[in-house]
Amino acid sequence: MNDAIQMFHMIQEHRFLFFLLVAWSLLWKALALWHSARSTQTVWYIVLCIVNTVGILEIIYLLFFRKKPSGRYLR
Repeated sequence: MNDAIQMFHMIQEHRFLFFLLVAWSLLWKALALWHSARSTQTVWYIVLCIVNTVGILEIIYLLFFRKKPSGRYLR
């Protein structure tokens, strides 16, 4: 219980950084989920939904495992 109280106080003291970290994570997660869903990469979609790595796994997926679009848009 004491750890939860300490975590709450830390978030209160560093509110801006906390919200910045949440926004960063949500941005990368949304982008990675969108690409994995459009490419029908079900395993990646499920893993990205479950695992929260503050954007690290999402960036790795987008850089190395995303299927590159073959159309004239979204290159």
